[in-house]
Amino acid sequence: MFTAREQILIMNKKDIIQPALKQLQVNTGFTATYHHGNNPNMDGWIDLHLTEGNIRFFACIKNEIKAYQLAEIALQAQQNIPYIVVANKIYPAIKEHLKQKKIAYLDTAGNAFLHYQNVLIYIQGNKQITQQKQDTNRAFTKTGLKAVFYFLLNPTALELPYRTLAKKTGVALGNIKNIMDGLKETGYLIQIEEKKFKLQNKKALLERWIDGYKETLKPAMHIGDFALNNIIQNKLLQKQLNIGELLLGGEPAAEMMTEYLHPEKFTVYTTLAKLDLMRKFRILPEENGNLKLYKKFWNENIESQPFQNLAPAILVYADLIITDDPRCIETAHLIYEKYLKHEFQ
Repeated sequence: MFTAREQILIMNKKDIIQPALKQLQVNTGFTATYHHGNNPNMDGWIDLHLTEGNIRFFACIKNEIKAYQLAEIALQAQQNIPYIVVANKIYPAIKEHLKQKKIAYLDTAGNAFLHYQNVLIYIQGNKQITQQKQDTNRAFTKTGLKAVFYFLLNPTALELPYRTLAKKTGVALGNIKNIMDGLKETGYLIQIEEKKFKLQNKKALLERWIDGYKETLKPAMHIGDFALNNIIQNKLLQKQLNIGELLLGGEPAAEMMTEYLHPEKFTVYTTLAKLDLMRKFRILPEENGNLKLYKKFWNENIESQPFQNLAPAILVYADLIITDDPRCIETAHLIYEKYLKHEFQ
């Protein structure tokens, strides 16, 4: 038996899987049935009904496939044969990558690639139906993403009074309840006692947070791009920073955490105003400059951080994973394995 919150997640998956399988039947005449599972590495399985018999695919269901998810998908595809990714939307470059890796995919428009044993189904060119409905869940707005970030860092904080949470997250008191309700609606937050809550499906929540961070929160926090002069570069590389004034993210933070990646772009979070930064470090704006400055959007220093002057590991991981740069994505997986896996698996 599934809990009420698990039922919500299952329904969310069915909103993708059912139209995708229906379009597959329209295009090929083959029927398929989906069975939900409880394996943390996959969502369930699909039985494809063919004239000569059935093929059972292990299934991963996503709203949209991101480039940073491809390494994990490839690993699961190697361990669970045959494997299929079903998504609401799959961009052409992602489809081509999956096809080259011989990983089956299906989207809700009916585009598909399934190649297993003597069966080959390849459908391309179906247009996605435009979705007019927007995600209005308050947990994943710019404001909500700040609070969710804090919850991911401090899960026990969910037991704090709303007024305390508002202060710690920098979010208006009136928004806290809406954000908590949004997490409940999507199945990421469950109530275990009268005033005690717990996050669940944390890996999926992290992925959804990263999507929102990339599309909504990070652009809103962008102060500007600057030319990287010798003064600030030396300070950043030698970590000669006032604690809390500048915090390294992305590539320079990853270098400290892994000793693996030599930084080419410097992502830095700051509490300083733009003009103060320019005067203090003698930096000048430069379009697409290697120094990327962002407003620090969390209030507290993270006591468990292994290094000073670094953004939290979740944020460093997110900065790297959304780059579509293979060397950054590889380093992101190293950070996940070393610093995050125990919290999200």
